[in-house]
Parts: sequence; structure tokens; C-alpha cells
Amino acid sequence: MTFTNAALDPQRLPALREARLVPVSPRLAPCQAVLRSLHWLFLSALAALFPFLHEDLAPWQPWPAVGLALLGLFAVGLGWCEARRRAYGLRQHDLLYRRGLLVQRLQVLPLARLQHIETLSNPVERLFGLERLVCFTAGGRGADLVIEGLSRDRAAVVRQHLLAQLERSGQVHDGASPP
Repeated sequence: MTFTNAALDPQRLPALREARLVPVSPRLAPCQAVLRSLHWLFLSALAALFPFLHEDLAPWQPWPAVGLALLGLFAVGLGWCEARRRAYGLRQHDLLYRRGLLVQRLQVLPLARLQHIETLSNPVERLFGLERLVCFTAGGRGADLVIEGLSRDRAAVVRQHLLAQLERSGQVHDGASPP
């Protein structure tokens, strides 16, 4: 058998921009806001409780906590906007996930490399009725694609679709069924 690697015409390739992306659940933004607020509240409390050792600096004691709280509010606002822009797409041969606000990222996961699928949720995500779809590929050490902000029903539908694709290709490796 002879190896061939024919050149492709870049003008005839399908554009990723033409892929139809579906926004994640609108509940992701408030969920992310709660998670980030808890994080920044903890950091602000630590800053407020951490004593300055020098007496001359004592009047400045509250300012690091105030600064962290303001920075946290800014981070929560950016996180809210970023969560509202997230979207995913399913195509015949791949799975797409777009995220980011200042730095935009579009991940493309070829279904031919998909080996294992999980759904995860922390207590705050469960409170908002959300799940993460975690996809692992052949040769990867960790999750290769994590789609955050799917409703429980939508995560189940997407997971079932991906498992059906894997079954058709003969490579089912799901957390619930043996390889």
C-alpha cells in the first residue's frame, strides 16, 4: 500500500463560521455569577481578616478587602457576559464549542476521536438545573472538551446523540457501559 497525501483546495473547505451554534442555557450566567461571587467573597474576607503587622499600616487595613471586592464585582460582570456568549454545535463528524469574551475560543472535537463521555455537576450547577458534558478523546490525559451550561435534559439528549454516533462507528466507551 502506498501512502498518499493529496493537497486540498482551501477555497473549497467548509467554513466553521457557517456551522449552526446553539446557545447554552441562559441559567449559566447567574450560576457562574454565584460561583465567582463565592470565590471573590472568600478572598475579600481573607484580606479583611489578615492583620497588618506594622502599626503605621493599620488605617489601611480595610482597603485590600475593598479592592478585592471591587475586582470581584468586575470579574463577575465579565463572567456573566462571557457565559451569555457560549454556544455549542453538533455536526455529522464533529462537536463544536465556542466560549470567551475578550479572547474567543472555538473548539472542534472530531467524533472519530471521541472515546468517553461524562456528565458532571457541582451543587450550585444542580441548583440551577445545569450539567457539564465532558468529552475525552483517544490519547488524551484529561477532558478534551467540556461544554458547560447545558440543561439536564439537553445534556442527556446530546450525550445520547454522541453515544449513538459512537455505536455506529463501533467504539462505545461510556462511563455507564463497558468498552
